[in-house]
Amino acid sequence: MIFTCLEILDLIEHGRKDLLEINRHLQKQVTILMARVTELEQQLSKNSSNSSKPPSSDGLAKPQPKSQRKRSGKKSGGQKGHKGNTLQKVAKPDHTVILHATSCPCHADLSHTAAIGFDCRQVFELPEPKLEVTEFKAEIKICPTCGMQVKAEFPDLVNAPVQYGERFRALLVYMQNQQLIPANRISQMMADLFNAPVCEATIFDASKRSYENLEPFEAAVKEALIKSPVLNVDESGARTANKLHWLHVACTDMLTFYGIHEKRGTDAMDHFNIIPNFSGHLIHDFWKPYLNYGCQHGLCNAHLLRELTFLFEQEDQIWAKKMFDLLVETEKYVKEQNIQLSTEQKIPWIQKYRNILTEGWVANPLEPETGKKKRGRRKKTKSQNLLARLGDHESSVLAFLHDKNVPFTNNLAEQDIRMIKVRLKISGCFRTLQGAKIFARIRSYISTARKQACNILKAITDAIVGQPLIPSISQ
Repeated sequence: MIFTCLEILDLIEHGRKDLLEINRHLQKQVTILMARVTELEQQLSKNSSNSSKPPSSDGLAKPQPKSQRKRSGKKSGGQKGHKGNTLQKVAKPDHTVILHATSCPCHADLSHTAAIGFDCRQVFELPEPKLEVTEFKAEIKICPTCGMQVKAEFPDLVNAPVQYGERFRALLVYMQNQQLIPANRISQMMADLFNAPVCEATIFDASKRSYENLEPFEAAVKEALIKSPVLNVDESGARTANKLHWLHVACTDMLTFYGIHEKRGTDAMDHFNIIPNFSGHLIHDFWKPYLNYGCQHGLCNAHLLRELTFLFEQEDQIWAKKMFDLLVETEKYVKEQNIQLSTEQKIPWIQKYRNILTEGWVANPLEPETGKKKRGRRKKTKSQNLLARLGDHESSVLAFLHDKNVPFTNNLAEQDIRMIKVRLKISGCFRTLQGAKIFARIRSYISTARKQACNILKAITDAIVGQPLIPSISQ
């Protein structure tokens, strides 16, 4: 077959167009793949120090811990003037042992010589653990008037021929719900210490009785939390009855409420009926359902600092480092002043905040909108998303600047919610929803009693007998 010159030139032109189309297609694929590689590298770069990932997800290659604390210049250990907690002698020991000096180094007999004084040393030791048994004998008499047989009444809580007392049952509740010990190990411990191998049903019955008697406590805690000026909230997964449920916490420095629910969002929050009636500052980690409520909001700056750390360490975002330093410096300033700041005192910090946001947007401009509209939100980079959040929720980020009673972080709620992870690691998941609810209410009570410096075992004993601690609204 013979081609003319025109036909040859036409074939070359078509081939060039095909090559250009192939090249454009390959370049588009390279762009997509590079974006995917960048996304995967960012995922690998995230850990508990620069994101909201839990420390348990760090794996074997644990990152070096990065504390936000600054060196004080003081030596380690107790400082001058610090009151120590050294073991002190008691005025009236339980037992006294006299050690007699019977002879002198010169071989003289001192057996009948009177002592002129004593050098005393005290040893603190556990008594041999044993249960004390109290027998109640109800008199039975014959009435001389009518001949009726009459028996004295037993105390209300003595309702079986043989039973365990309130303090013993309180100890079972304490071990299961405070120390998070599984029931079979509690039974083993009681057998080892007191020769009383209680069955698991006895342990669960003690917790159930506490749960029922703590209903007025829970109602009082909810009412007190609603009236508080600042409320810290958080939630975490708690596998229950072979299904993921969520443990919710609402707390202050004096009160704690735990509630278990199958939902994480507003369904659960409405069910517990605390946040819907709250009007103060709600401190949280920007979980979107919290923003559906009309109260004032304060964002956890610890989360923001971790996100900023990722941006300036992994993406070289200079504005992120400046914002990180500004938030830390602002918190330090607020603590040093320790008063409600005036408008004149707040303006310079707010202006610095806004200037850094402007710098961030200059470095990360949004792509101009094209004529063709796409469905859904415009895709943004991590920097743009964080800049938008810091701008749209400025008052919530800087809530600690506007009100000295608002904390810089949500650490209070995070510390309270962390307990559930320890519980799941030690004792496993909850078999039933009712068991999870019992644990949540009792743990609310224990946490509140501890915050109010109450003796925990006595507080649980009071709950066992139906006289639990009832916090007031002022707390």
